[in-house]
Order: sequence, then structure tokens, then C-alpha cells
Amino acid sequence: MIRTKKLENGVRVIVKRMEGLLSVSMGVLVGTGAAFETDREDGISHFIEHMLFKGTKTRTAFEISDAFDSLGAQVNAFTGKDMTCFYSKATSDHAAEAFALLADLFLNSTFPEEEMAREKGVVVEEINMDEDSPEDLCLDLLARAAFGSANYGRNILGPAANVNGFTREDLQRYRKERYCPENVVVSFAGSIDPAQAIALAEEYFGGMKRTAFAQREKKVVWQGGTLFKQKPIEQAHFAVAFPSVKREDASRPAVQVMNAIFGGGRSSRLFKRVREELGLAYTVYSYSTHYLETGLLTVYAGVNPAKANDAAGAVREVIETLMREGVSEAEFLRGREQLKASSIYSQENTSAQMLLYGKEMLYNGAVYDFEKRMAEISALTRDDIAAAIGAGFDFSRAAVSSVGNLTEAIRL
Repeated sequence: MIRTKKLENGVRVIVKRMEGLLSVSMGVLVGTGAAFETDREDGISHFIEHMLFKGTKTRTAFEISDAFDSLGAQVNAFTGKDMTCFYSKATSDHAAEAFALLADLFLNSTFPEEEMAREKGVVVEEINMDEDSPEDLCLDLLARAAFGSANYGRNILGPAANVNGFTREDLQRYRKERYCPENVVVSFAGSIDPAQAIALAEEYFGGMKRTAFAQREKKVVWQGGTLFKQKPIEQAHFAVAFPSVKREDASRPAVQVMNAIFGGGRSSRLFKRVREELGLAYTVYSYSTHYLETGLLTVYAGVNPAKANDAAGAVREVIETLMREGVSEAEFLRGREQLKASSIYSQENTSAQMLLYGKEMLYNGAVYDFEKRMAEISALTRDDIAAAIGAGFDFSRAAVSSVGNLTEAIRL
């Protein structure tokens, strides 16, 4: 059972009741993230995410954590390129209490100055940790190589200088502009009565002040190019991205099946050729990402520096073979079943459903249609995959990044 309601102030609520469970996931999704920030704001969405846990009008940071723990409930948050999400999971008998706590930290945080000073140090250490994680660093560089230093090219964490310079006024100004009722979705999934869930959303979010929300436009331009950072580490890491389809493109399911065949698992061509046959990488995979205006297909590998160019050549070889030969009937059927199975598995996970239905409502103002999704996947043919392959790999537009103890950038 799925219920929706738009509150008078513009907050959208969606509830998916999942029978036979004993828990419920609840989330508050905001349509903002790194892609909407200016240079001066770079990192502010993520910093606000941290600060909302640091004290409200009635609770200290410790009291917030202690209250969730006392219910046996989980709570967390994450910031993405175009969305920020605050969420909790609780047993059904404590759902109302957990949601009240989640609403309190979302709506009533006060950004205490002493907590801001401490949390700046925490986030700067997170930035340092990202610098010390070559896979994360490589993929951050790849985003910048693909899109430049704005919108989807931004590092979600932002630069340390920005974080250290943020003031309470900066946070409050950004929050006032972006955390508006029209830009917020409350999502429930699990063992909860829809009427109760909607009543909870009304009780706590119905009083959000309605504002004249104005969406920020993102000027997204694919740039391509190569970025390289030398680091004295044991492995070399490289990634390649090709322009791909946007989120609502009709060919998105075909791209996802093509990716499963190409590099999405242990039976994929990338894994078999680069790791199993040539032994050039321990980790090698691909994945697709889809945004409102654009998308990308990414390949990542961690390799021995002495064999980095060989590994890059092997990746190119796999792509060229795929473009030249297409996919077999067995590969097509396997890839299609993988995509169908992943969609089915997500239907059994309250956290995945809360996020899936919440994102569809946030992005499109619509209810996620599982049956439509399955029908679209089932209707795919090998010709659809061939078309996705033909449109998916343009080496002249590729973005490439590499990190490691190398003398020069890795190139395909």
C-alpha cells in the first residue's frame, strides 16, 4: 500500500506500507547538494548535514544520540551531488518517537558556535581522510575532469579553507534558501500505518514556514580531459568516464544492462579479462550514474604502478571488443536478470524503499512505479543493448583521472 499527501506548506509525504515486517525506515530528503553550491559555498551542504546533529532548541548533541539509542533506533545522514537525506530506522513500536527526534534535529537545530568550531575540525579530518583514500580521490578527480570545478564536478566535502570559514550566518542563509517546504520530501517505508505516518508528518512538518522557493539552475557542460595526482602509495588508481544518459532517458534501463555485462560484476567482461585472465588488477568495475541533465558511465581500477598502462590498455581493449562484437544472447539474458533481481531485492529492504520512493517524489513529484520498471527491463532486446553500446563509448570525449606513484598520467 502506498499513500501520498502534499501538506499545505508544500512538503510532500510518501508512505509505503510493507507487510510482514517489524521495523520502519523514515527519511527527510532535501533537493540540494554540492551541484547547487557556488564556489564560496562549496562544501556547505555537507557541513550543514553534520551540524544538524549538533544540538536543537531542547537537546544537546549527546542527548540527540542518546535518545535514538534509548529506542534502539538507527540515525544517520548523507550528502550527495543533488540531494541531502536524513534518516532513521526503528522498530514499529518506536516509530513515532524516532520520527519526532528526526524532525527535531531537522527543524530545530541551532548551530551552536562551540559545536561549529569542533565540527569544523571533524570535517577537515574527513577531507584529509578522503585525500588519503586513493580510490575516493581518484573518483573526485574524475568528476572534476568530466564537469570542471562546478556543479557535478564539485567534491561534496568542499575545500578545508571553505569549511574553516563558514559562519552561522552562512549556514542559516543557505538553509533558508534551500531547506524550503517545496524542496522537502518526507518518506516512510516499512511496518507503519499510512494514516499514522501522514499524521506524524503533518504534526511535525506542517508548521514549516512556506517560502518563495526558487530552484537554482545548474549550467552543466561536459568537459572531458585528464587529471593526475602523484602520491607515494603502493597501488596506482585510474578511472575513466564517458558521457551517458540522463535520469529520465528512455534508454537508461538498456545502459544499466549494458553496464552489468561490461563491468558490473564478477561475470562481467572487465572482471574476466583484466583481473581473471590478465591478472592486472585486484579491483576493477564499472557503474552508471544518472542526473537530471546528464549522466556518466565510469570505469575504475586499482593496479600495480608498473602495469598501469597495460591495465589501461586492457580496459580499452575490452571496450573496443564490446563495440565491435556486441553481446551474446547469454550475456544479454544474464545482464537483464541481474538488473531485474537488484530491483526485486530492493523491494524487500525498508531503507532502500524509503530512499527509492522518496527520491522519485523529490525529483519528479511522482510515485515510483515498480511494475513499470520491471516491464521496461523485461521489454529490452539485444538491439537495445547494441544501441546503448554504440552511444556509450566515445574516446574523444572521455574523462580520465589517475592517482599514485607514477611519473605521468594514465591515458586510454
